[in-house]
Amino acid sequence: MTDTTRLTSALADRYRIERELGAGGMATVYLAHDVRHDRRVALKVLRPELSAILGGERFLAEIKTTANLQHPHILSLFDSGEADGLVFYVMPYVEGESLRDRLTREKQLPVEEAVRIATEVAGALDYAHGHGIVHRDIKPENILLHGGHALVADFGIALAASRSDGGTRMTETGMSLGTPHYMSPEQAMGEREITGRSDVYALGCVLYEMLMGEPPFTGPTAQAIIAKVMTEEPHALTLHRKSIPPHVEGAVFQALEKLPADRFATAAEFAAALEGRLATRAARRAQPAAPGGLRWRSVALGAGVAAIGFAALAVWALRRSPAAPITRVSIAFPAAERLRTTSTRRFAIAPDGSRIVYVGPDTVGTQLWVRELNALAARPLPGTSNALAPFFSPDGNSVAFFTGSPGDLKVVPVAGGPALTVVRDSANPFGGDWGEDGRLYFDNQDSRIARVPSSGGAVETVSILDSAAGHTEHDWPELLPGGKAALVQIWRTSIGDTEIGVLDLETGRVTPVIQGAYGRYLPTGHILYATFNGALLAVPFDVRRRAVTGAATAITEGVQVDPYSGSAQFAVSRSGTLLYMPGGGTGSEQVVLLDRSGRMSPVDSVWRGNFGTLALSPDGTRLAITVTSSDGEQIWVKQLPSGPLSRLTFGGSANVRPAWTPDGRRIAFVSNRAGGRRNVFVQRFDGSAEAESLFAHSRQVDEVAWTGDGRTVAVRIGSGGSRTRDIMAMTPGSDTGPRPLVSGAFDEFAADIAPGGRWFAYVSNESGRNEVYVRQLDDPGAGRTQVSVDGGEEPRWAHSGRELFFRTRRGEMMVADVSAGATFSARPPRVLFTAPNVATDPNHRAYDITRDDRRFVMVNRAVNEISELVLVLNWLDELHGRSR
Repeated sequence: MTDTTRLTSALADRYRIERELGAGGMATVYLAHDVRHDRRVALKVLRPELSAILGGERFLAEIKTTANLQHPHILSLFDSGEADGLVFYVMPYVEGESLRDRLTREKQLPVEEAVRIATEVAGALDYAHGHGIVHRDIKPENILLHGGHALVADFGIALAASRSDGGTRMTETGMSLGTPHYMSPEQAMGEREITGRSDVYALGCVLYEMLMGEPPFTGPTAQAIIAKVMTEEPHALTLHRKSIPPHVEGAVFQALEKLPADRFATAAEFAAALEGRLATRAARRAQPAAPGGLRWRSVALGAGVAAIGFAALAVWALRRSPAAPITRVSIAFPAAERLRTTSTRRFAIAPDGSRIVYVGPDTVGTQLWVRELNALAARPLPGTSNALAPFFSPDGNSVAFFTGSPGDLKVVPVAGGPALTVVRDSANPFGGDWGEDGRLYFDNQDSRIARVPSSGGAVETVSILDSAAGHTEHDWPELLPGGKAALVQIWRTSIGDTEIGVLDLETGRVTPVIQGAYGRYLPTGHILYATFNGALLAVPFDVRRRAVTGAATAITEGVQVDPYSGSAQFAVSRSGTLLYMPGGGTGSEQVVLLDRSGRMSPVDSVWRGNFGTLALSPDGTRLAITVTSSDGEQIWVKQLPSGPLSRLTFGGSANVRPAWTPDGRRIAFVSNRAGGRRNVFVQRFDGSAEAESLFAHSRQVDEVAWTGDGRTVAVRIGSGGSRTRDIMAMTPGSDTGPRPLVSGAFDEFAADIAPGGRWFAYVSNESGRNEVYVRQLDDPGAGRTQVSVDGGEEPRWAHSGRELFFRTRRGEMMVADVSAGATFSARPPRVLFTAPNVATDPNHRAYDITRDDRRFVMVNRAVNEISELVLVLNWLDELHGRSR
């Protein structure tokens, strides 16, 4: 049943719905006949999802405070209520049009008429403010024109929404109170206390639009608009329309002051200034921006290396001296601002080189920090908890970032403001680029490049994996000039086996062009890229031919490269600034123990490296762990707590996801040693015998788990992409082939078998997001029980069999008390602790549990905060000269 049908039925005795008049961000408007009073009315119905968030009863209670507003320029409230779960309110139906309709038709209004309309609206606002009510959403759509005069509609609706139960949660759904073009700076910043001066600001924007044909600040996205609201000045009025009196321009600009205290104290004062009855500050003129849009300010010296580096950059950016000597400066970060290590991108630089954004500390984890290159300190960017892999908008005023692997893709203004979720639960933090076409290009959960409008909308996959050529993943996209192609990174089957290719955005085909990692296009006509040993090189590249045209030139060495994500920690601005993180890819991760409250301690305080998945031996005395080095991923065995570390595997470049046999004598693992395709092998833990094939399949095998008696293993077939992941069971040494446990149209993975061997836990995306389920091992078709309720991954049974652990993308370690006998049941899961800086493996598991079920073995990827970046000046000039 549609909302219209439900509404018609529920209100039949009071209102007769005639037709829909329109729909907005908060409500749908219907023309209705008031049966009791025999009059036409406008009946507005809140969007159901908004009503659910706000709480209908509280919303209606708040909206009643506006019912007593009686003013000739205020559209009054007739009625409100709830009908069949739909929240509605009723106002007079006005014959005429809205100011938005008028502006759409005419663009600009005569000056005298624009001033009169604004003065009438100001009178309505002053009356409402005197009754303690702030409108909060003044815009042309809410100003009706009846007989040429203004009527302000929806008075108190935004106020009621902000005060009701879910008002503070609206931004989490992508909805907000207010409209970006007319939103005051304090409203854009999310200030809880909004005064009448915010309405004065919005009315100033509306008058500006009536006079100029567009609002004072525009942009391709809400974030871009809000960033301009916070940082830019509107263009002067009289320079473009000489018929505007100076006192009107002065009144508009005073209404548009950034600080509320600098605006008119009341709407009545604004009206008086428009009529010339109140003097205003002198009208301002918009100042032309510096070349490239930069507004540099001098930087005080004596603040250490960082200040010297930023001051040098500012001078260089203005000077543009040709053939200047290459200069490297170390930029130091105070402890409170230091970069946090992650397994993906850690920082980005704005296209114009004016600021950087990076992953830094939060009270409980990580968040984004912004550092202007003309400032001496960074500032945290609210609303960016657990951010990964940030990248800038083309104008540098907004930042996009990821929240998990996979997770959300969000956008936030650099100046601060609500974050907009563009993609939910299905974006991988392995690269993004913000195109001039207003779309975000990113790595989706199918390991291919996708794009989506920066304001949200349908996601379109744009790259095709060439499985015949062994391509398993595309990531780290960067659009090339012209917007018809992009650089992408091509993965094959192992760590370090990557190429840089060109993606044709029309066909989806990717053509390899050079071996390397993290290719970025330079304005000199080069691709800048890295090797996994930390070298940075540049190779000439013809965009038109999409081909490398010469030999590579060495730029520098010692750049940190993440072996898991293939991200080299460098960034380049269009203005020629190079930033990189020193480290050469050397490992700084640490294996740690966390108790059930989240307290962390190292297993061996001197043991560091690049670590992958791990597994404790059944007796808890040894740890099998993947260690990444120059020859790829190899499994090592560590005697706990501080005993020797010995290498187990020597074949292949990808040996991962170890699983001990129940007797503790052997280790099964996934390896690409046989022809490049991953299959399962098993080997004695002390390396005294060669590895043997345990299970092979025509598709890749990516996981293995044992039953307690060692007779059966569960394996996962497939690595996602165009084919789903499936879970199968087999008996080693038997002639019978594997039998499916869970397979079909969805991804199923991360199987773990309960003690006793009767039940197994796994992850499926059948609900649209990853959740943890449990099935019976011998009869998986008998049904399944969902254990997680708000997303879940990495399930692991307690040794007691009475608990099931799993993790969320928010970094929470969850536990559910279970009964796993002849039947299975689970109590609601609860949070043990949150640890956002430890390694995750959302397609398998990146932790293990001690035998007493009291502690968790994990990899801490944030033990060493990065305290510096290297800033390189003038290197593009040198590169250009060398490559002529």
